[in-house]
Amino acid sequence: MDKQAVYTQLELLKNGLQSQVLGQADIVKGLLVALLADGHVLLEGLPGTAKTRSVKALSELLGLSQGRVQFTPDLLPSDVIGYESLSVNSDQQIDFNPGPVFNSVLLADEINRAPPKVQSALLEAMEERQVTVGNTSHKMQPVFMVMATQNPIEQEGTYPLPEAQMDRFLFKLILDYPDHDTELAIIRLVRGQNKQKSMQLTRLENAEAFILTARDLVDEVYISENIEQYIVSLVMATRDPTTTNNEQLAELIRVGASPRASIALDKAARAHALLSGRDFVDPDDVRAVAVPVLNHRITLSYNAVALGKSASQVVIDLIKATPVL
Repeated sequence: MDKQAVYTQLELLKNGLQSQVLGQADIVKGLLVALLADGHVLLEGLPGTAKTRSVKALSELLGLSQGRVQFTPDLLPSDVIGYESLSVNSDQQIDFNPGPVFNSVLLADEINRAPPKVQSALLEAMEERQVTVGNTSHKMQPVFMVMATQNPIEQEGTYPLPEAQMDRFLFKLILDYPDHDTELAIIRLVRGQNKQKSMQLTRLENAEAFILTARDLVDEVYISENIEQYIVSLVMATRDPTTTNNEQLAELIRVGASPRASIALDKAARAHALLSGRDFVDPDDVRAVAVPVLNHRITLSYNAVALGKSASQVVIDLIKATPVL
């Protein structure tokens, strides 16, 4: 697949998503950037804000194998990754029964409704693209993406995700309620789909080849040393906010982002540049992805919570206070 064909497929994918996820342009862009950057996505929002719909629409458009796990308090790790059992044909043979994680796209619905032991079952799969059961490791699909949804942790019956797992998500995308006109369009869209009994989406042809080729193009996107320095400066500012021109930031962040944040910013900025039709990264690409890359990788101080500051707002303040070198 050549470069022009990749851009054509990207446009089709973008238009298909926007036709199903109304009023969420940033979410659509975030999902596409994560797909190109070979990263996992965590979508957070109140019930009814199209979290599951966004994931299902992308899965349908790609037409790749997909699995879904509805996370509940009584879920077991084996329900996610699979389990070993005696073979039905031989008492001496152990067979592995793969779980839903062995699909190209895994929808982990309401992931924070299961306890940490179950949530952590995804850690190896997300980072190393394999699952180890007993003494045997099992490889994932060539294209593997976890798209998890969660309600805000203040909701009853939810568990905060462990920091180690949060760090393995490339993006945390936050969905807000739609405005008046968008909500009216949503009513009409769903009513029409109820009559047709389906989403009426046109799947992409050779989706796996398209994704792998697009990811190769992302690796070829040029990024200058100044942009690299800017990325590192942003991440370092989360660890030592006193280096910025905003003295108040030092009182808002308790724990900064890990080195995975720098890697994620670099990859996501290049993917954003490719999605924008460019073969080089500019500072706006970094700014466009900085909030979803960093908002789940920093821990706010008690002062920030008392002031009603969200992690996204603090990251925006960091961006404003960090100049491009």
